[in-house]
Amino acid sequence: MDFAKPILIEFPNSFTTERLIIRQPLPGDGEVVYVAMMESLDQLQRWMPWAKKAPTLEDTEANVRQAYVQFLERTDLRFHLFHHDTKEFIGSSGLHRIDWKVRKYEIGYWCRSTFARQGYITEAVKGLTVFAFQFLEANRVEIRCDEQNLASRKVAERVGFQMEGILRNHDLSVDQKLRNTCVYSMISEDFLNLAKRNRKNASM
Repeated sequence: MDFAKPILIEFPNSFTTERLIIRQPLPGDGEVVYVAMMESLDQLQRWMPWAKKAPTLEDTEANVRQAYVQFLERTDLRFHLFHHDTKEFIGSSGLHRIDWKVRKYEIGYWCRSTFARQGYITEAVKGLTVFAFQFLEANRVEIRCDEQNLASRKVAERVGFQMEGILRNHDLSVDQKLRNTCVYSMISEDFLNLAKRNRKNASM
């Protein structure tokens, strides 16, 4: 795999988990994303700076198309999450802040309010973690979140990421207050050890 020319890297643009279809953004996704964002805006605005101002449908479709282009360019890999059976849009995740030389990726995620607290985001993050290590030969995958965002922190911990530390006064919250950022990571050795433990537990 030629990581010196990321645009030439070939990997699947979709995959499935037990309950989810996880695929690249496509032109036309804007409407379902917009509906989900409007439904979830109060929750999103607590943690996501990009949700501070409610978008229009046109803004959302433009953003989806930009994400589609970035996916093709391999500069950012957003994935949309759909329910395997109902095909309903559940949320978004992806591999961001990509460093192809180091093969380092950061997983971000948000969930539509209707589907919150049902394990979908944990399932998606598990799937993307496997995707990063198996298809993109990751050396390191990170999850970063606000120290006070307990739900997001629990996702990282359930999947098996280790918290490396807390960056104090690292960023500004949506309401422009200084915030601390938790940094979780999984490296290739961690992933291999986790896979071995999972196989061992499955055989017991």
